[in-house]
Amino acid sequence: MLATLGLVSILLLLYLVMAKKASPVVALIIVPVVTGLMAGLGFEAVDLITEGIKSIAPTGVMFIFAILFFGILTDAGTFRPIIQRLLKLAGNDPARVAVASALLAMIVHLDGSGAVTFLVTVPAFLPVYDQLKMKRSTLACIVALAAGTMNIVPWGGPTIRAATALDISVTELFNPMLIPVLIGLLSVLLLAYRLGSKERYVDVSEVTINTDETTSDLERPKLFWVNILLILLAVGTLISGVAPPHVIFMIAFVLALSINYPSIKEQSERVNAHAKAAMLMASILFAAGCFTGILKGSGMIEAMAEAAVTYIPNWVGGHLPVITGVLAMPASLLFDPDSFYFGVLPLLSSTSAHFGGNAIEIGRAAITGQMTTGFPVSPLTGATFLLIGLTGVDLGEHQRKTIPYAFGISLIILIMSLLVGAITF
Repeated sequence: MLATLGLVSILLLLYLVMAKKASPVVALIIVPVVTGLMAGLGFEAVDLITEGIKSIAPTGVMFIFAILFFGILTDAGTFRPIIQRLLKLAGNDPARVAVASALLAMIVHLDGSGAVTFLVTVPAFLPVYDQLKMKRSTLACIVALAAGTMNIVPWGGPTIRAATALDISVTELFNPMLIPVLIGLLSVLLLAYRLGSKERYVDVSEVTINTDETTSDLERPKLFWVNILLILLAVGTLISGVAPPHVIFMIAFVLALSINYPSIKEQSERVNAHAKAAMLMASILFAAGCFTGILKGSGMIEAMAEAAVTYIPNWVGGHLPVITGVLAMPASLLFDPDSFYFGVLPLLSSTSAHFGGNAIEIGRAAITGQMTTGFPVSPLTGATFLLIGLTGVDLGEHQRKTIPYAFGISLIILIMSLLVGAITF
């Protein structure tokens, strides 16, 4: 009975979200409430929802203040000198231009937002690509790979969702993946250089690159190094694990806001400017607390895992993390992040545990590709259409060019994860 209701909950969540019959927030709340009542939980469901929300509260708080922190620094123009410097260093060499566009996408994607990354990077480099007669599809591909790989950062949507679904800390999930992710980013830069080198067929002696240096009233160029130091301290402290992530970003946000915008009026305006992005994801995370709280607390996930064990061969069950890692990037074309991480991932992790595996490794395997390297090619994300819209590239052309490379980067991260022991075979 519980296994059946659990399966119904997951399938119904997938249907409602992917068929756009309900928003993720609505589906994540209403589905478990209904199936929980069908399971006879009664008012016990209230306690399970509360426990689920409590378990993800630190992650939700971390995300809110991380978005606000990086949003404030973007408003302050922290990344503008970096953009100008990259454009000047790239010059007229297509290979260097390609690498510079990848670097900028990586830097801007520190805030974890694909839309912001594309809105900053594409307009900055599109004129350069056009002047050098480089393919726009190359720009779309490189920016997608850079942003996708950076999406594995601890405050990125997929990693936060995975940690929330598995009820573990973000640092516990991510830290063993640091070296594989760095190797993945290096692979993107090398690939960008290779793609750029293929386009060295234009006489660029007369081409001039525009490096517009106009600024807005919000920017604080004199505080550039202070803001860079804040970023380094925040990220370094996060990875070191000396303090909880939500505390780190709360303090970092307060410092960034107070230093750059000491006026109370300016502070209110800056917070309001980024509140929508912060609260949208936070609402999904807290709604996910309702979903995972009921499914885990009622025993539905455990019952589904026990049922799955009877049908899965031992040789498959023993290698679920690797299988998950291989399928993670292609799964981005089938599952949106909420339905996968809150619906599918808990079942996979529980099933793996029944075969003697470490459930957390399923989470690490998932973030090697599921809506990380895979998000900028997935038709299930608005950011993909924003990217192809800005570059003027057809979706099919973008997918044909980018998917093989995205899959390759995902496999590189997976193999490195195996080598460093973050995932076991």
